[in-house]
Amino acid sequence: MNGLNKGIRKIEIALKWDPSEAGQPPTDLDIVAATYLASDPHGAPAYVVHFDSRSPDGTIYLNRDSKDGKGFGWDEVMTLELDRLDTRYARVVVGVVIQQQSTHRSFVSVLNPGFRIREGYTVLDEDDFGGVLGATAATIGEFVREPSDGWSFHSGVQGFEDDPVTFTRVMGGLRAS
Repeated sequence: MNGLNKGIRKIEIALKWDPSEAGQPPTDLDIVAATYLASDPHGAPAYVVHFDSRSPDGTIYLNRDSKDGKGFGWDEVMTLELDRLDTRYARVVVGVVIQQQSTHRSFVSVLNPGFRIREGYTVLDEDDFGGVLGATAATIGEFVREPSDGWSFHSGVQGFEDDPVTFTRVMGGLRAS
């Protein structure tokens, strides 16, 4: 990037899946975003945004929430206003968790799941969780504050087999390759 490029500014994370088959409990997926301080970019998250929360400064928020995948098109949508995020934050990791209340599910048992990450009309990443079918949660990308060029995006889906609470605690930690 050069001095005129402002980097990534405002991001939309969209998630979709089809409803469960008739007679089956509803499938509930949730987008989560965790922020990490510059002083500890791979430690505990400073805060986590999910279905019943938003960032303290209003820069990360859920626009649409679904508990069953019965929406039209994208069932859940989250906005990240990275250009407004305080400079003390160096990373934002985005993930998806499958709620486990009614029955244990991994991505293999979710009908037609998919996500899209975009800035404006530019799609940064899109995937169907095919590489993490046995996982109950997954990180889908991270945004890193670059010292001179603003924010950059790092794509990649990594599966986890943790419950939602544990996942939000460990999703931004260093992982073995």
